[in-house]
Amino acid sequence: MEFSLEESISILKKTPGTIRNTLEDLPEKWTHQNEGPETWSPFDVVGHLIHGEKTDWIPRTKIILFEEDKSFTPYDRFAQFEESVGKTMDDLLDEFEMLRKQNIDALIALNLQEEDFDKKGIHPEFGEVTLKELLSAWVVHDLGHIVQINRVMAKQYKDEAGPWPKYLAVLNS
Repeated sequence: MEFSLEESISILKKTPGTIRNTLEDLPEKWTHQNEGPETWSPFDVVGHLIHGEKTDWIPRTKIILFEEDKSFTPYDRFAQFEESVGKTMDDLLDEFEMLRKQNIDALIALNLQEEDFDKKGIHPEFGEVTLKELLSAWVVHDLGHIVQINRVMAKQYKDEAGPWPKYLAVLNS
């Protein structure tokens, strides 16, 4: 499938609601459990998404489009562990929804043209990346974390599902 900004935006707009519908009003035993050492809970994932809204997708888009130095600031994939302290799941869901709306509005306001998608920035690990690759990765990143949230939650009932895990692929990934 080829990149489409319009289609990408339609997915990016849905992510906060999808995650809210999954996590809102659940007890912490569902939202704060993970899959074991060095894994993330749904709470951690939402915090990570918030940090990305603040420091990754739109800031890097603006670097590609407007900055003379095209180098991206390294991304802290674990910042949520400090930034989410003292917050509730509702706090995180509200913040993510607000930031995503602001970022979608900012993306639309850029009035991107076809030639913009081939403009490049410099990722600290990958080297040159295009705007199209960055925006595509944003969509895939969202979809991956939606899967992760659901997988982590499903695994909380693995032992309770008796013999069925054999046929429940989500419990075997």
